[in-house]
Amino acid sequence: MKSTALALLGLCLTTACTQAAEAQPSLAARLNAPDGFKVSAYATGLKNPRLMAVAPNGDLFVSDQGAGRVYVLPDRNKDGVADSKQVFAEGLNAPHGLAFQGGYLYVANTDAVVRFAYKPGDLKATAGPAKLLDLPTGGGHSTRTVVFGPDGKMYVSAGSSCNVCEESDPRRAAVWQYDADGKNGRLFASGLRNAVGLAWMGDTLYASNNGRDNLGDNIPPESFYRLSAGGNYGWPYCYSLNGVQIYDKDFGRKDASVCKSATAAFTTVTAHSAPLGINFYTARTFPTQYQGMLFAALHGSWNRSERSGNKVVMIDPKTGKVSDFLTGFLDKQTSLGRPAGVANAADGSLMVTDDQNGTVYRISYGNQ
Repeated sequence: MKSTALALLGLCLTTACTQAAEAQPSLAARLNAPDGFKVSAYATGLKNPRLMAVAPNGDLFVSDQGAGRVYVLPDRNKDGVADSKQVFAEGLNAPHGLAFQGGYLYVANTDAVVRFAYKPGDLKATAGPAKLLDLPTGGGHSTRTVVFGPDGKMYVSAGSSCNVCEESDPRRAAVWQYDADGKNGRLFASGLRNAVGLAWMGDTLYASNNGRDNLGDNIPPESFYRLSAGGNYGWPYCYSLNGVQIYDKDFGRKDASVCKSATAAFTTVTAHSAPLGINFYTARTFPTQYQGMLFAALHGSWNRSERSGNKVVMIDPKTGKVSDFLTGFLDKQTSLGRPAGVANAADGSLMVTDDQNGTVYRISYGNQ
C-alpha cells in the first residue's frame, strides 16, 4: 500500500492532489468487485474526469470536464499505475466524449466537436483544435458524446434542454450521424432524453439513457437501447417499462398512440441511477463470462428518497440481465464516489472514472 501511495503522489504536486492521492488507495480498497478481481487507483488529482479513449499506442486519454482539459495517463512502465498526468489540450469548453479516428483525437465539447492531429505517442497536442461542427447549448444536459462506427461515420449525442418538453432543435435528445469531417449531418436516432453513453458492438450502436424526473422514486427506470437508423425511443411522450413503451400521462402531449411507433429499451436499471459511460469488454484477460459484456457506470441519483446507482454494472447484451460489478461507492446514503466512464485498457484491465474524487480506477483479474 505504501509504495502505491508514493507512486500516486508522483502524479502531481499540489496540496489538493497530494491529499487525493493519499485518500484514494483506501477508497479503492473498499470497492467490491467479483472474486478474482483487484481494484486499484490508477491516477488521482483530476478535477472532473468523465469519459475515456485508448490511443492507438495504448495510452489512456481522459476528458476532465471541470478543468476544460484532456489528459494523457500513460503507463509505459506497465505497472498498473499512470506514469504521469500529461495535459494534452486545455482551454476546452466542458470536454466530454473522446474518440480516435484516422490520425485525429476527436473531442466533444459542450458547444462543438473539435479534433486534434494525433501521432501515436503524442503527449501534447501539436496544434490547436479544428472545429468540425457546432452543437446546441443552454438548458439542461451539457455533456456531449462522440463515437465512430464500423462504417467510419461519426455519431454524436446531445441531451435534452429540459426535463420533459418538445424540443425545437432536432439535434437535442438525439444521436446524429456525420462524416468524419463533420459534414453531411443527419438525424440517426431520436427520443433519447440524455444518451450519455454510446458504444458499438458489431454493427449495432448501444446507448444508455437518463429518464425524466418528477414521477416518483421508481418511474421511469433508466434505460438501455439498441439504436438503429431512423429509430425513435419515446421521449418526451413515452418511457420504457417492462419491455414496452408507456404513455407519459403527466406530460400529456399527443396521445398514447404515439408510443406504438417507439422502440422499447432492451433492459433497464433503477430509476434516477443516472447511467453515463458504457463500454463493451472486448479483451481476453477477464474470464469468458465477462467477455463481450456491456459495462455501464451508474453515476448515482440526486433526487430519490433512497439513493440509487453509484456503481458499475454488467449487462448481458443478449438477454438484458443486469448484475453488479463494482460497488462500494455508497456508505448507506452517503456518496463516497460517482462512476462516470468505463473503458478497456490496452493491457486488458477495465478503467473506471470517478468524477467525485477525481480518480481513475483500474480493475484487473488474477495476476494481471
